[in-house]
Amino acid sequence: MTTATPAPGQYAIDVPRSEITFTTTHMFGLGTVRGSFRLRGGTVSLAEPLTGSRVDAVADAASFDTGNTNRDRQVLSKTLLDTTGYPDIEFTSTGAEQDEAGAWALPGQLTAHGVRAPVTFTVARAEVDGDEITVEATATVDRYSHGVTKLKGMAGRRLRLTATVRARRTDSGPA
Repeated sequence: MTTATPAPGQYAIDVPRSEITFTTTHMFGLGTVRGSFRLRGGTVSLAEPLTGSRVDAVADAASFDTGNTNRDRQVLSKTLLDTTGYPDIEFTSTGAEQDEAGAWALPGQLTAHGVRAPVTFTVARAEVDGDEITVEATATVDRYSHGVTKLKGMAGRRLRLTATVRARRTDSGPA
């Protein structure tokens, strides 16, 4: 794999080869919880210049998994995520930004529990392998911003998300 700039175009997220993991705290910050969500699908639209690029991704809220059946059942219930009423967690970027040090960020909107709130994913790694790209990006999500406010202290307020997304080019690029 190389770290060259990917070619502009449309890329479809390869769901089985992509993942969203998270860490948070519980028990008033004394314990660490690790878990994951599965992606349902999405697209990466790379523009020239890259600042015009866009990412749209949808995760399956009911795929929330920490390996603890009782905790997962509580989080999936109406008490917290209410995955029956809100089955999708969606991210839509509003572009891409590069800072003076050359690091890239994807500011956008995250919709969870039916509430949209701003979030910025910081790109930690981007690789190109032929017509495939792999991007790893992190963000901190405040669950209170999405109206998920019950169990204060028992469940962490902020989740540190890491999205590792693999996508394959679906168009032939500029003519």
